[in-house]
Amino acid sequence: MSSVRVGGKPVEGPASMQVRVLAFARLREIMEGPERVLELPLGARIRDCWSALVERYPALGPEQGSTRVARNGRLGSLDDLLADGDEIALLPPVGGG
Repeated sequence: MSSVRVGGKPVEGPASMQVRVLAFARLREIMEGPERVLELPLGARIRDCWSALVERYPALGPEQGSTRVARNGRLGSLDDLLADGDEIALLPPVGGG
């Protein structure tokens, strides 16, 4: 077991977690596929997940303002804390007529 610090407090256990990211429509094209698994540090928030994706896929950056996110099937915000095994869905704006 390793010891890490989150927010200055020691935390026992693994130093990272995995989240599954689902992308739809244009976002799926930018990410070159519908699904990715990311390894993030404990204490990560949805914004950290987004930042990691933008690092890999820079074209996602400009999409942040119009993209909604859902965590485990519920709309969330970039400040929501993540847990190991969470599913994050990236939802672009819906167009139509």
